[in-house]
Amino acid sequence: MGALVPLTRPGWVGAGQHLLAGLEQGVREVNDAGGIAGRSVELVVRDTAADPRRAVDAVDELAALGVAAVVGEYHSVVARAAAARADAVGLPFLCSSAVLDALTEQPTEWVARLSPPQSRGWQVYADFLLGAGHSRIAVATQPSVYWASGTRILRDYLAPRGGTVLELDMSVLTPTTLCDELVENGATALLLLAGHPEPAVPIVKSVRHDQRLGEILIGAPAGQPELAEWAALLGGDGAAIPFLRYLPERLSPLGTRVGTALRERLGAAPSFVAFEGYDTIAVLAEALRSHGTDRVDRARIAESWPRVAVEGTRGQIRFSRIPGISVWQWARTPIQVVDRDPADPDRFRTLHAD
Repeated sequence: MGALVPLTRPGWVGAGQHLLAGLEQGVREVNDAGGIAGRSVELVVRDTAADPRRAVDAVDELAALGVAAVVGEYHSVVARAAAARADAVGLPFLCSSAVLDALTEQPTEWVARLSPPQSRGWQVYADFLLGAGHSRIAVATQPSVYWASGTRILRDYLAPRGGTVLELDMSVLTPTTLCDELVENGATALLLLAGHPEPAVPIVKSVRHDQRLGEILIGAPAGQPELAEWAALLGGDGAAIPFLRYLPERLSPLGTRVGTALRERLGAAPSFVAFEGYDTIAVLAEALRSHGTDRVDRARIAESWPRVAVEGTRGQIRFSRIPGISVWQWARTPIQVVDRDPADPDRFRTLHAD
């Protein structure tokens, strides 16, 4: 199996490390159980560094090496480039973590995805905001297909429900001038639609220490506060910032066992990204067992997506076609809105669940 993972900057290295840990744990368990058709699984890892061009080159290289399929990737824009190339060369791609709705321009049989589409997750987040009494929302954003898509989803969903979205461009504003804009426009919530650690961390510090903004909610639907690096950089300032997390409220016995193994592998609590990695291998291993493990079996592997039924760490995984989504999609990925507890930033509080 080929694996696409962001392991160097400007990629989000922490997310890449958790994704890789989940993939490796899944492979280890498959091999400990005898492999697939008597053969051990090898994971051939390529670092995308959040660069779409590197991802395309990696797909071409992995296809030439003869991998049966490609898995992984965290960054949506990178996964989109990888998915398009996998579709073009006829290589099955099981996307672990990227959420951009339009993962490919046209419907494809070659690509399936475990993470929920952005529209579903961010609409759940919008419901949380409305339920918490927030209708005047500011978004601190950067130029990106992913951030633009998120802003559009929020605006389209909130507008019919009495909400407004004010877009604040962080390529123009500084954290200090952002605070001035928030005060002037009377926003009650600020969402971080911007990269981590820059400029998200300086924005949080600036807003937290501006006495005029003591009552404003800071939110991060893209999940920046999930990883330990967030708490290390921000301490108490990083708590009480709600974000999307793709875990059930309670893990199954399988999820609990895998979580323990992932904690040992990572030396820290596993994020939902690590569970996504593990589930990716569980799904693809089942497809390989049923439909072949070699280059010549690629079409049969891709054809198996709608017939897969696997018990993952976060529930039973099945793929289907969803209107507006061009790839095979796990339709019922669990979604929570959680934050870090101000009294204990290492503990997460569930605020809303879908």
